[in-house]
Amino acid sequence: MEETEAEEERQFSHRQRLKAAVHYTVSSLCNEVALDKQVQFNKQTVAAIAEVTFRQCENFAKDLEMFARHAKRSTVTTEDVKLLARRSNSLLKYITEKNEEIAQLNLERKAKRKRKPEDESSEPAAEVVDTET
Repeated sequence: MEETEAEEERQFSHRQRLKAAVHYTVSSLCNEVALDKQVQFNKQTVAAIAEVTFRQCENFAKDLEMFARHAKRSTVTTEDVKLLARRSNSLLKYITEKNEEIAQLNLERKAKRKRKPEDESSEPAAEVVDTET
């Protein structure tokens, strides 16, 4: 009984820290927009935007989990994220471009790792000698 209460308290605390981080980020973004567009955001507006953002992120997380589970996977993939973003063409395009960019960087890193051991080898390659005559 005490273990479940401790776990619930830990989850509540974690959730509150996440909410605070979202609120801080939304507040920072609102301040940037306010300076750029010369408008004001009151505290209630920032809090409302932060709450909606947090709830939307929760919904996204649940949807991503369900997409992976439906595909009988325990890991969310970029394909799940693309499926989530399918209703927003601009977001889908951005995610697809970033995914391709990351994939290209990963290929380049892999190629460097493969070349590196060969380059570092200072010993000459062993010759194969044919002993059959």
